[in-house]
Amino acid sequence: PTADDFEFSVEIDPTMVDRAKIDALAAEGMTRASIGIQDFDPEVQQAIGRLQPFDITRACVEDLRAAGITSLNTDLVYGLPHQNLARLEDTIDKVLTFAPDRIALFGYAHVPWVSKRQKLIDESALPNDLARYTLATRAAERFVQAGLAPIGIDHFAASGDDLAVAHDAGRLRRNFQGYTADSCQTLIGLGASSISRFPGGYVQNAPATAAYKQRIAQAIFPGSRGYEMTADDQLHARAIETLMCYFALDLDDLSRDYGPRAYTLRPCLEGIETRFKPFARLVGQRISIAPEGRSLTRIIASTLDQHVPEGVRYSQAS
Repeated sequence: PTADDFEFSVEIDPTMVDRAKIDALAAEGMTRASIGIQDFDPEVQQAIGRLQPFDITRACVEDLRAAGITSLNTDLVYGLPHQNLARLEDTIDKVLTFAPDRIALFGYAHVPWVSKRQKLIDESALPNDLARYTLATRAAERFVQAGLAPIGIDHFAASGDDLAVAHDAGRLRRNFQGYTADSCQTLIGLGASSISRFPGGYVQNAPATAAYKQRIAQAIFPGSRGYEMTADDQLHARAIETLMCYFALDLDDLSRDYGPRAYTLRPCLEGIETRFKPFARLVGQRISIAPEGRSLTRIIASTLDQHVPEGVRYSQAS
């Protein structure tokens, strides 16, 4: 038997499933399907090595709906090579015909020094900073016009969706996998290199598949390294999460869970207001990010992170 609030979400590649597989997943209790799309334009798909025709994706969505799957998430990406506003608008038109319950809109992170396969991408074909901003803001406008509510920095959800309900109730959470309505503090990672989150910290499984399989075969705990969070770590983590979910952080509210220690963040908030004016404003014990500055939320929140390594390189801001 399953719990009343049981959810079984599956990430699906439309080019690798058929109706029989979808029916099998539905029979096992799948409640939500997530489809990665990125962009439907053929030239963009060719540039990123992800060929996924619209007709195949549409057929997959129709099979999912026919199988009784009532919650559908789609992932889109802006900032891709050869992507422009007209091409993204066309992709959005197509995606909205699916009537998705959730849309995740991610900014493409070009980090060839980390992801070696990205060296194959022609950097001259990537949109510049202004173009990326235009693509992101226009996509957000389209989704809101279609009746989807903005959730955090990169999600949109239909009325009645769990994320929208949690957001409106002040229960929205964000973990290292993204936004969630699940308040459980434990997340178990399965497979090589996957990461588990516990109330007290993180554990990463052995990164090599062979080592992971060997530990499982020998009934040995597969974790190879971990980090135990201090009380200060937990405070900063919650502050970052709150900013990422609601574009605001109130130390008085935070003190209800963390006591007087919450106010040790006051200098951080003052620093944020100084550095990010006029996009961030501190009034009393509450700092808020203005709507026109919300594209900077990830950068603003990172100033609360005590573990950013020196000299680390990132992709373009999103």
